[in-house]
Amino acid sequence: MKGVIIAVEIDARTVAIGDPIMIGGQPLVVRDLTALGTGRKRLEFHSGEILVMNRTTVLWAARHHNPRTPRGLDRAARLAERGPVP
Repeated sequence: MKGVIIAVEIDARTVAIGDPIMIGGQPLVVRDLTALGTGRKRLEFHSGEILVMNRTTVLWAARHHNPRTPRGLDRAARLAERGPVP
């Protein structure tokens, strides 16, 4: 995968499967997510541990980022923005 690894702030709304998260000095990788209601999510890690994130819980995760891609846009989104070719 091209790009660099950056630290991003995540919450229950933005957490994703595969996110490596540091909790108590332990690197944990999210294996499964379950929405619980009132904005909470149940995270299951590859190690078998479970964490429930409230709406206001903020953690840091490491994600790949390609600095050559315009911010927040992938190739399909850029093509969709252009519209049909005449």
